[in-house]
Amino acid sequence: MAALAAALLTGPGIAQATPQAASQSAPAAREQVSAAATITWTLERAGNPTEDQRTAYDLITRAMNAAVARYNNLSDLGKSITVRYDPGVPTADGNINGTIRFGNRAYMNERTALHEIAHTIGVGTSSGWSRLGGSGTWTGAQATALVRQFDGASAKISTGGGHFWPYGLNYDNEFSNTAADRHVQIVAAMVRDGL
Repeated sequence: MAALAAALLTGPGIAQATPQAASQSAPAAREQVSAAATITWTLERAGNPTEDQRTAYDLITRAMNAAVARYNNLSDLGKSITVRYDPGVPTADGNINGTIRFGNRAYMNERTALHEIAHTIGVGTSSGWSRLGGSGTWTGAQATALVRQFDGASAKISTGGGHFWPYGLNYDNEFSNTAADRHVQIVAAMVRDGL
């Protein structure tokens, strides 16, 4: 992974992460992955970037490489994503059309990238989201079963404002490697539910 990240950071304007195979020693939840993931991403860069843009591109590349690698290791989701640096965006945003915009440097991290990738896949942005999460609680059976596996028989996924919790990674204080892994697994289960 380090070699991939190093190669991508020095590339001439396009950064993409490649799928990773699931580990043989991974926990049972990871063994559910049966197909190679196909999330890829491209960073749109200015032809003659300023120092500000170069710094942002570096931070965004690190964040997206980490997030895409995690999605590709733990899911079989597919998406081609275009990423932009837009200083006018107060935080970051993701759209089902496959675009993510990063503005504020404080949000150029893996947690934000994971969260915004979920929006490109349909969290808060698809008709399936409205149908299955519009009541304030996710009603899809697979994601509900998964959160109960993680948090107990009475656990549920709450929804609101285009976001979900737990494991929605809505704020930096929600990030841990466990929470990030569970985020990806829940988004994949939501897709199987009809997201």
